[in-house]
Amino acid sequence: MKNAQAYRNVGRLAAVVALVCVAGTASFTQGRPRARDLGIQPGAGVTGALNAITDVTGVRVGQVTLVDGRTVRTGVTAILPHGGNLFREKVPGAVFVGNAFGKLAGSTQVQELGTIESPIVLTNTLGVGVAVDAVVRWTLTQPGNESVRSVNALVGETNDGGLNDIRSLPVTREHVTAAINGGREGAVEEGAVGAGTGTVAFGWKGGIGTSSRRVTQGQNEWTVGVLVQSNYGGRLTIAGVPVWRELKPVASARTIESGQVNEGPRAAGREPQAASR
Repeated sequence: MKNAQAYRNVGRLAAVVALVCVAGTASFTQGRPRARDLGIQPGAGVTGALNAITDVTGVRVGQVTLVDGRTVRTGVTAILPHGGNLFREKVPGAVFVGNAFGKLAGSTQVQELGTIESPIVLTNTLGVGVAVDAVVRWTLTQPGNESVRSVNALVGETNDGGLNDIRSLPVTREHVTAAINGGREGAVEEGAVGAGTGTVAFGWKGGIGTSSRRVTQGQNEWTVGVLVQSNYGGRLTIAGVPVWRELKPVASARTIESGQVNEGPRAAGREPQAASR
């Protein structure tokens, strides 16, 4: 029985490796395919049309990727819950911390008031201060905000210092503003882009990922969307195949940031539970 299981695992591993090779070839011709394009379907449930956070009506994503020479690999990813005045048209929100620590900015007000009033920005650890400054300045310049005196900028981060010269402080206020202004509906670029340019996951190259699911309750149907900035350790498994046993990574990281939006009805006081799930 053990030998039979081992043969099955080897066969599945060979299939996964073959798919990875196909992905590498396709990326030069028609764009890199996603896992589902290759027959790998993680998770459960029915995806939205784009299988992206932007399947939630009105949500926009903008990204700025910074690559300079052999040392700079970083960037900015901005999520806009809708295309209007976010400060004047706040959205229900919550922040959930699974474990560990970080330099997340703006979480205390979201936890206290249960609303989000700015774009959600992801960048590298040492770019948080610049990002907060940029979000505040961007918010103050929006039409209708001439009398605003307080802005709660929501900025998350991961440390991409393994692949990026983080001490050079490459992220600027202009980069953050460009990511926000570049927010668009539609397909979201994934991989080594935006805030995921220098991240690492399972010891391999990490990046930005996104997905969505359709949720049905009675006669009603809603969409839940997520975007992840992956930067953590662990052992890589694909479709149940323990890839880590055959392919040995050389790097590791320990943090992850994600944003979640949904278009379902608001249950007062239940946003933290939704965020944790």
